[in-house]
Amino acid sequence: MTLAFDIYGTLINTSGVFDSIQKLIGEKAEGFNQLWRTKQLEYSFRRAAMNNYVDFSVCTKQALEYACLFYKVDLEEHQKTALMEEYKVLPAFDDVKKNLERLRSEGHQLYAFSNGSKEAIKGLLINAGLVDHFDGMISVEEKQVFKPSPTVYQYVLEVTSSVKESTYLISSNPFDVLGAKAFGLQSIWVQRSKESILDPWEYQPNRIISTLSDLTFTK
Repeated sequence: MTLAFDIYGTLINTSGVFDSIQKLIGEKAEGFNQLWRTKQLEYSFRRAAMNNYVDFSVCTKQALEYACLFYKVDLEEHQKTALMEEYKVLPAFDDVKKNLERLRSEGHQLYAFSNGSKEAIKGLLINAGLVDHFDGMISVEEKQVFKPSPTVYQYVLEVTSSVKESTYLISSNPFDVLGAKAFGLQSIWVQRSKESILDPWEYQPNRIISTLSDLTFTK
């Protein structure tokens, strides 16, 4: 099998910056952090629809600025810069490394696939000690459009020399899982939180799991 893993929120914990936010703004931190992530994705969707690609870090920075405006938090520029820098070294979830090792040992092809730039992907994976567990890294920057555009899922097939029937997109992000499925890939939703809801669309993932330990394939 060819397994394309989403990075942000699936392998890498985007809440890893929460402690720093809490130190800066206190009780508003949880809502602030959630809004930052929500707006980051919304901005990528908008830019895809507008055919106005920018590096994903621009979406991240502008989403941070929005969260500050929404919560009326007056962060200094050096504080915003520090949060953006921390975003480059977010930690992996606890179940990631051992299960990537297991899946690789079982003979599957593993690829990191992200809205982030290839440089950002590589930096995150190196910091988390995961970079050597992948056969390659796939960034949407090569196609200048964000997920869930079908263009980027087609690009996965081109890079991996795979076919739809044996190529799985593994992601914690419902839009990504359903986008891949709509294109014709196989997909698996990693429900990282019990509060997460899968959109009730006509497209649904092949499987739903709560941890990568449940990611198994019959031979």
